[in-house]
Amino acid sequence: MWPSSKKIRVMVVDDSILARTLITTGLAKCPQIEVVGTGFNARDALAKIEQLKPDVMTLDVEMPGMSGIDFLKELLPRQPLPVILVSSLDLRVFDALSAGAVDFVRKPEKGQNDAFIAALTQKVQEAAGAHVRRGCATVSPPPAARTGSPIVAATPLPPIPLLGKKPALDQVIIGLGASTGGTEATLEVLKRLPADIPAMLIVQHMPPGFTQMYAERLNRLCQMEVREAKHGDEVRRGLALLAPADYQMRIVRSGSRYTVSCIQGGEKVSGHRPSVDALFFSMAEQVRCKMAGIIMTGMGRDGADGLLQMRKAGAFTIGQDKESCVVYGMPMVAYNIGAVQIQASCENIASVLIRQLNQM
Repeated sequence: MWPSSKKIRVMVVDDSILARTLITTGLAKCPQIEVVGTGFNARDALAKIEQLKPDVMTLDVEMPGMSGIDFLKELLPRQPLPVILVSSLDLRVFDALSAGAVDFVRKPEKGQNDAFIAALTQKVQEAAGAHVRRGCATVSPPPAARTGSPIVAATPLPPIPLLGKKPALDQVIIGLGASTGGTEATLEVLKRLPADIPAMLIVQHMPPGFTQMYAERLNRLCQMEVREAKHGDEVRRGLALLAPADYQMRIVRSGSRYTVSCIQGGEKVSGHRPSVDALFFSMAEQVRCKMAGIIMTGMGRDGADGLLQMRKAGAFTIGQDKESCVVYGMPMVAYNIGAVQIQASCENIASVLIRQLNQM
């Protein structure tokens, strides 16, 4: 948690003077933020960063000369600084997140400057004090929280295959929710799961336009089928459905058959659309077969209350541990209210889940 009495020192890096002016002027309106300097490209930023000592950096992904991705690869190993990407609708934003950026905001279209600045301001505040990581390296686990739920040792667990085509797993549904830092953490989990994993529903806080690209990326890198959810999609084994941005995704039961409801717009739930709580509460209410819930890195508490209701409804629940989180917010709240049965690093969540599935 960033101390409220201390201003967040921000450096703005963008090759466009119009973008630098917009971002600098917009962020300066927040009393908690001080823009300490700007860079017009990666080399300029590298030359200034030691002197400016920013707490957070905003970074354009596409710049002449050294790209934002190459810049991150050079900067972060020697100076682990929280970086918020400012990107157009471009798949390369996920490469930059993989290189160590903590989050991103979509560049504004005409008439959207105010909404863009509001989103960027929030992201900067969330990123201040974030745990900058290069992937999900194995680390020591945190001390036990109040609930005393078990913590998986940080040593990587060996991969465990699902027990054949176990028919019982056709009637299991898994929910997963994440926010800041979640694009890479979720990938770390999914890429360790088999093609015949039970049905999965995923909520990742993300701007409109990016969820389809993210689902396609997961589909390329993981063994199961992954795609952006559409209203009425059937929930089935071997398929992971990702909630589309600006839609609330909930599960709907019809006898023994399950589908998803995807409704655009409407009220935000726990401050978000899509919301992890919206999904998890619907699972607690609708699902009559066995289920599991996973809550991962992110600011705030979205998903914590829903996960608690899932646990009360009989779900097996996992929370990402503190040391592997970019922001230990959502899983911390879930852990402290008793929603989490076991904590594990993003590297080990898949093994913990499969061990449990093999007992179902």
